[in-house]
Amino acid sequence: MGPLLAFSRAVDALNTRLGWVAEWFVLLACLLAAGNAGLRYAFSLGSNASLEAQWYFFAGMVMLGGSYTLFRNEHVRVDLVYGALPDRARVWVDVIGIALFLLPAMALLAWMSWPFFLESWAQNETSSSPGGLLRWPVKLLMPLGFMLITAQGLSELIKRIAVLRGHWVPKESLHAAYTRPEQ
Repeated sequence: MGPLLAFSRAVDALNTRLGWVAEWFVLLACLLAAGNAGLRYAFSLGSNASLEAQWYFFAGMVMLGGSYTLFRNEHVRVDLVYGALPDRARVWVDVIGIALFLLPAMALLAWMSWPFFLESWAQNETSSSPGGLLRWPVKLLMPLGFMLITAQGLSELIKRIAVLRGHWVPKESLHAAYTRPEQ
């Protein structure tokens, strides 16, 4: 389990750093949106590039932040039974869910979105809006984001299997605790 847990720690560290980048994208998108609105209403100025940059930041938030959200176990759950299960049973549910649903779905999405990016890159695609931005950099975020979630899913699977096998996993890397959402 040692090499697998080392891989898991590396993936966790990478996605923690990318989560930090995604957090900054939130601030940048908000500042850009406020600036765009201020310039538009105060001076009747606007730019297609700055509007497109807002959704580029939003795409970065989602596609780079998804893997960090999975690492922190803060993704949305539909909890019908999970919260009532004992810890070990929850770990088993996670293992089954990751192996049967998360990993195949994210790997498929990464694979299917790669040609979407490649075509845009090969054509050096730009926005059809006057003064718009290149499109391929934001389209790269799709396969990259799905690959990062796949890697984080593998990391989570490794940690949960290690726990089931009796290996010690640091609490800060295994965010498996469940807290019921406040209503």
